[in-house]
Amino acid sequence: MIAELGLAALWLAAALAALQLLTGALAVRAGEDGAEIAALTRPAAVLQGVLAGFAFAMLLWVFAVTDLSVKLVASNSHSMKPLIYKLSGAWGNHEGSMLLWVTVMALAGGLIALIERRLPERTMQATLSAQGFVALGFYAFLLLSSNPFERLPVPAVEGLGLNPLLQDIGLAFHPPTLYFGYVGLSIAFSFAVGALVTRQVTPDFASAMRPWVLGAWVFLTLGITAGSYWAYYELGWGGWWFWDPVENASLMPWLAATALLHSASVLAARDALRAWTIMLGVVAFSMSMVGTFLVRSGILTSVHAFAVDPERGTFILFLLMLYIGGALLLFALRAGTVTEGTRFAVASREGALVFNNVMLSATLAIVLLGTLYPLLTEAFDVRVSVGPPYFNPVGAIFVIPMLLVMAVGPLLRWRQDGFGRISRELALIGALILAGLILFALIGEIDLLPLLGLALSGALAVTSFLPLKGRKLRRTPIAIWGMVVAHFGIAVALFGMASESAFSQERLAAVRIGEETQVGPWTITLAGVAPVAGPNWTAIEGRIAASYDGGEPRILRPQARNFWAPPQETTESELATRWNGQLYAVIGNESGDGRWQLRLWWKPFVTLIWYGGVLVALGGVLALVGRVLGDIRRRAFRRRLADRRAEGLA
Repeated sequence: MIAELGLAALWLAAALAALQLLTGALAVRAGEDGAEIAALTRPAAVLQGVLAGFAFAMLLWVFAVTDLSVKLVASNSHSMKPLIYKLSGAWGNHEGSMLLWVTVMALAGGLIALIERRLPERTMQATLSAQGFVALGFYAFLLLSSNPFERLPVPAVEGLGLNPLLQDIGLAFHPPTLYFGYVGLSIAFSFAVGALVTRQVTPDFASAMRPWVLGAWVFLTLGITAGSYWAYYELGWGGWWFWDPVENASLMPWLAATALLHSASVLAARDALRAWTIMLGVVAFSMSMVGTFLVRSGILTSVHAFAVDPERGTFILFLLMLYIGGALLLFALRAGTVTEGTRFAVASREGALVFNNVMLSATLAIVLLGTLYPLLTEAFDVRVSVGPPYFNPVGAIFVIPMLLVMAVGPLLRWRQDGFGRISRELALIGALILAGLILFALIGEIDLLPLLGLALSGALAVTSFLPLKGRKLRRTPIAIWGMVVAHFGIAVALFGMASESAFSQERLAAVRIGEETQVGPWTITLAGVAPVAGPNWTAIEGRIAASYDGGEPRILRPQARNFWAPPQETTESELATRWNGQLYAVIGNESGDGRWQLRLWWKPFVTLIWYGGVLVALGGVLALVGRVLGDIRRRAFRRRLADRRAEGLA
C-alpha cells in the first residue's frame, strides 16, 4: 500500500507539472488578460513539490522496513544492513536517485513560487512554466522507464544488498548534496528561459536568480569536496582526484556555475553582461544534464558509475537534446533583442571578471573534451584513456592566469580603473610569487606545476584579504567577507593539492608481525592481524603501531573486508592525521610465508585540500546570507518609503 501511495503521488505530481507548464505558458501569452489563469501556476508548483516530497518519503519508508515485495528494495537492500545504509540505498541506485532528483527539483520550484516576488509577474509565469516543462520530462522518465515503486510478482526472500563501496557514511550524504547542486542549476536555466521569453534581462532578474545559483554552487562545492575525500579514503588507492568521467561530471557544472555566479553579480550590480549571463545559465544546466547522461548511460566506464543502463541513458539523451537544444534555439532567436548593457573598461573589476569567466569556460571545454575524447575515438575502433598527463598541464594554461587575475580583480574599481593605482599591491603579489618560487625550489626537487601551485597559493592567500584594507571590519558587508573567505579557501586548497603532489612519499612493504618499516618521518610496526566481523561483513584487521619522528606510537586498524550480499572484497584504509599531513595505511593479503602486504603513504598537508573546499563553501554561504539580508533590508526600505508617500498623499 505504501508503494502504491508513492506511485499515485508521483502521477499526481506529474499532472501538476503539466498544469504548471500549461497555465504559465497561457498566462504569458495572454499578458494582463491572463490573471485568472496565472493564479493557478504558483499553487500548482507548490502542490507539486509537496506531492513529490511525499513520494520520496514513501520510498524511504519501503527501504527502512526492507519491503522485499518492491523490486528496487529487493535489488538494492538487505535486511541485515544498518538503518543508515538502508535509507541511503534509496538513492544509491538508478530509479531512487532519479526520484530524489525530481523531488529536489519540485521542492525548489515550489519554493520559488512561494517566496520569489522580485521578478515581473509575466517573467515569473514564464520561469515557472519552464520549470514545469523540465520537471515533466523527468516525471515521464520515472513513470515510463524507471518506476521506483514496481512490485515483484512474488516477494523476494532476501535482498541482494547495496554495493559495499556505497556502504559508507560519506556516500550516504554525498549524492544528495550533489543533487541539490545539479537541480539548483535547473532553476537558473528556468530563470534564463523565462527572461528570454519575456525579453526582460534586467538587474532585478539577476538579483532574483543569484541566490539560487549561489545556493546550488555551495551544494556543488560541498558535494565535490565530500566526494573527493570519499574516493581518497574509501577506494584504497590514496588519491583524491583521478579525472574520472564521473568526477568530471560534477566538476563541469561547478565550473559553469562559478562563471555564472560572477556574471550574475556583474549584471545585478552594474547592468552589464546580459547575454553572457543568459548563455551561462543555459550552459550550467546543460553540464548537469551531460553529467547525468554520462553517469547513467554506461557510455563511459568509471569506478563511480554504480547505476548504468544504456536504454534509459537514451531517454536522458533525448531530454538533454530537448531542453538544451530548445533553450539554445530560443537564445538564437532572442539574442538580438538582448542588449549587452552598460559598457566598461578592460582595466576594471568587470574586465577582470570577464577574463576569469573566459578562463573558466576554456577550462570547462578542456574537461569536456578530455571526458568525451575516448568516446569519439572508440567510434573509429581506437581505445584511448585520458587522464592527468592531459588534464593537468592543459588545464594549468588557463587556471594559472585565472588565479593571478583573481588576486588582482577584487582590488580594481567598477567600470574604469588603472593598474597604476594598485601598483603597490601588484608589486606585493609579484614579490610573494617570486619569494615562493625561490623558497620551495630550495627545499627540494619539485616538478614545475606543484612549484607554481605552492608559490601562487601563498600569494593568493595574502591578497585574498587585501579587499578588507581600509575598511571598518565590523561594518564590512557580509557578502564581502564571503568573497574573502572563498578566495582564501581556493588558496588553502591549492596549497594542499600542490603540497600533496610535491612531497608525498609511498612505501610498499611485506612485513611479518613485529617487523618495522619506514615511510617519511613515520616508523611503522605491524603489531598483529586478527579476524573481525561487522553487521554484514567479515574482515582481516591489521594492528599497526605508527610512530611519528620517534614519538609515542598510535595504533591504526586498516581492514580488508568481505561482504556477502553482494559478495565483494573492499579495503578500508586507516588514517593518522596530524597538523602537517596524513599517514595513509592499507593492509593487503598474506604472501604465504607469514608476511603481510602493507601500502603506506605520507602526504604532507593533504587535508588542506578539503579544508579549503569547506572554506570555499563557507564563503558562498556568507555571500548568500549577505545577499538575502540585503534584499530584505531593501524591501523593508521600499515598503517604508511607499507608506510615507501614501501618508503624504492622504
